[in-house]
Amino acid sequence: MNTNANPVWTLVLTFGVMSLFAVGGANAAIPEMHRIAVEEVHHWMTDKQFADVYAISQLSPGPNVLIVTLIGYVVAGVAGALAATFAMCVPTAVFAYYVSRLLARKSRSRWPAIIQRALVPLSIGLMSASILVLAQTADRSLLAALFTGAVAAAAFATRLNPFWMFLAGGILGFTGVI
Repeated sequence: MNTNANPVWTLVLTFGVMSLFAVGGANAAIPEMHRIAVEEVHHWMTDKQFADVYAISQLSPGPNVLIVTLIGYVVAGVAGALAATFAMCVPTAVFAYYVSRLLARKSRSRWPAIIQRALVPLSIGLMSASILVLAQTADRSLLAALFTGAVAAAAFATRLNPFWMFLAGGILGFTGVI
């Protein structure tokens, strides 16, 4: 099937396969989304557009899979948004349902516990890669990179509400400082 003629099918195939490898949620697949949407595969958007779509998806209420919806919208409007969202959610939901049923069975096998323990560092690694890709995408100056580092340190070391950090970043970005 030629998916180049129909961007909706391209979105379905792209995000349907990606959903099965997004261990830790949609944010764990950010590097792959960036590679597909910006860099090497489809060139649907620029780095700045990707960073903006990510920011909007994180600031909006609801699940963080909203980034997929926004990418779909950029590519093919409302039909693309719906197709990308369903493609990212349905295969994973079906897979998780059957795996959870399998793990819920009473057995003496050690494999479920081994698999669960193995997924923790995998998820952390994927999330770390996402952080790196987003920082490289959004931080276009030394000052912006320093601000990102300071915000990360503040988020880690304090109980400061992230809203205030978002507000400060938004104001500095709006005024052109970073």
